[in-house]
Amino acid sequence: MSVVHQLSPGWLLDHLSFINNINYQLHQHHEPCCSKNEPTSSVHFDFLQMGSLISLGTSATVIAFDSTTKPDNDARGNCEIFIQRYVFRSELFNVTKPYITPVVHKECQQRNEKEDPMDGIKEENRISIIGKKRKRCVVFNQGELDAMEYHTKIRGLILDGSSELIQEGLKSGFLHPLSEKWDKCSEPITLPLDTCNLSELCTMAKHLPSLNEMDLQALQLMEEDMSVTEQDLFSRVVENNSSFTKMITLMGQKYLVPPKSSFLLSDISCMHPLLNCRKTYDVIVMDPPWQNKSVKRSNRYSYLSPLQIKQIPIPKLAAPNCLIITWVTNRQKHLRFVKEELYPSWSVEIVAEWHWVKITNSGEFVFPLDSPHKKPYEGLILGRVREKTAVPLRNEDVKVLPIPDHKLIVSVPCTLHSHKPPLAEVLKDYIKPDGECLELFARNLQPGWTSWGNEVLKFQHMDYFVALQSRS
Repeated sequence: MSVVHQLSPGWLLDHLSFINNINYQLHQHHEPCCSKNEPTSSVHFDFLQMGSLISLGTSATVIAFDSTTKPDNDARGNCEIFIQRYVFRSELFNVTKPYITPVVHKECQQRNEKEDPMDGIKEENRISIIGKKRKRCVVFNQGELDAMEYHTKIRGLILDGSSELIQEGLKSGFLHPLSEKWDKCSEPITLPLDTCNLSELCTMAKHLPSLNEMDLQALQLMEEDMSVTEQDLFSRVVENNSSFTKMITLMGQKYLVPPKSSFLLSDISCMHPLLNCRKTYDVIVMDPPWQNKSVKRSNRYSYLSPLQIKQIPIPKLAAPNCLIITWVTNRQKHLRFVKEELYPSWSVEIVAEWHWVKITNSGEFVFPLDSPHKKPYEGLILGRVREKTAVPLRNEDVKVLPIPDHKLIVSVPCTLHSHKPPLAEVLKDYIKPDGECLELFARNLQPGWTSWGNEVLKFQHMDYFVALQSRS
């Protein structure tokens, strides 16, 4: 369970527990008794080099093996099966201290600037080369004024609701006051390198022969050996319908595919395999790569313009009364775009606005609540697809609760960039039990969901997991 506490303000979540409650188990056969079957625990999509991806052509094939490959009948009695379990690296959730401490924030405010929010003027102290201070008046731009007004409206909600959930977490022992010993023991985390570079791989895959014309069925990760072309990973939705984890190898990198999950690895120009499944979804969660100045300057992350985001084929993917949830940054420009342009263009009616509040392991905000630069919260805009004519639900006997407004999701954030907390459990009362779920711009997989994105396997990389081996 990812929900640690549920109170009237919202939920306190344990993101790490949610990941580790997924059945990340591989069934492996012990060598050498199964050697005649070329034993392996993974499905291989090895292209050796990125450049060879295009040059191989449609005639080249690679062999796919399942994590539960069986030996021949005459050898099964002698083979030993090992169940290897994987858990997510717990240190990736070790957020022991705020990124900016309130004391430092307060000192910076007192030293560097005096603000008058009434007239939109702030007075900054600057130190010149010769060591003398000079004062400069800076006028707040409209975006900053809008952000200040928005923060003023929701500040009490964030502070009071979070405090109630945090206190409950401290009482139960889920959150722990920061001790000096814990603080000294915390070490810098070495993150795995993105050696496969999935987004670049998706860009190259667009040049594969006839990729845009393909209309293929989903690729099942079956128990028996199978041959697939190098295009299969990009031209089909890949499904793991078994009750066990599968492992795939792509460009020499290993990724875990959880049970009862499916995914499509592609960029926004190659979403047609998802549409070709002719499936509609009852829940669609999306975390678009919003355009901003820092992303433009860094050139590390790709982003989409508002026009590109509007072109996502939500009307073709959404079932009647589909619940649409969009993660939004704190820029008022993006919030207004979702509310005033994006959702209306998809015939989506806004029903609620929630907030994800990020805290440390001891219950402090990761950024000071009133920081003028970064806030310890992000927004989620929830809406329902409204049809022009009444369409009966898939199961009229199933009743779902109305979605409440201004709920909080409080959790310790993962240190990996943009690894959002899971919403499956907090949404269960507001969707049908057998509802089809889709995540767009996903960076990880989860059971019961279809995931799409050009980095959809990113956080499934083996380097983010630790193997715990046991024998069955």
